[in-house]
Amino acid sequence: MAQEVAVLVHRRSAALRSTALATAAVAAVLALGGCDGGGGDGASDAARDTGPGVVAPGRPGEPARTLSAEEAAREAGGDTANSADFRYARMMIQHHAQALVMTGLVADRASADAVKRLAERISAGQKPEIGAMEGWLKKNDGDQREQHHDHGGMPGMATEAQLKKLRAAEGEAFDRLYLELMITHHQGAITMATEALTEGNDVFVEEMASDVVAQQTVEIDRMRGLLD
Repeated sequence: MAQEVAVLVHRRSAALRSTALATAAVAAVLALGGCDGGGGDGASDAARDTGPGVVAPGRPGEPARTLSAEEAAREAGGDTANSADFRYARMMIQHHAQALVMTGLVADRASADAVKRLAERISAGQKPEIGAMEGWLKKNDGDQREQHHDHGGMPGMATEAQLKKLRAAEGEAFDRLYLELMITHHQGAITMATEALTEGNDVFVEEMASDVVAQQTVEIDRMRGLLD
């Protein structure tokens, strides 16, 4: 529950961060304009050159920062996507795709209805997320950037040997192996999403990553319950 609350707080703060910076930048510019009249000593002139300090809200867990008016104005438009955002979108598309491959085996091999319902939930959640991330990449010209990124070594990904074993399993043996692999897979997705929240800069990607953390945390708890 605490983690989900933190995710919601992060999502709200991400959406408000650029607005707060923009407001602060405007206020600072107006304050600078009010300081233009009249003479003064060298110290006053230096203060006017620097401009009033602007307190900019930090990301969750980070302290607020004091910026100059010029810095605040630059950061007001600073929610543009960076390399971490593009990397996350590309890697998570591949990560989700493997989850769908694993989930596609459930209907014919699983024995427990609860496992089948869980697989349907995972599929229903991750297919639209793939579409959303592909759309975001297209909108942001992501197909022309970092095309040759190595997707190997993504956290939580099942190996070919593990997938082969899963395809050969049936009944209760399949249920247990599927749940074990999917728990690890979800944990890897949460690791990637957390990194995106820390290193990324795009509000949409932050919202997508927050959703992954919240949804897959709940699903991990359910899968662990099914293993007990």
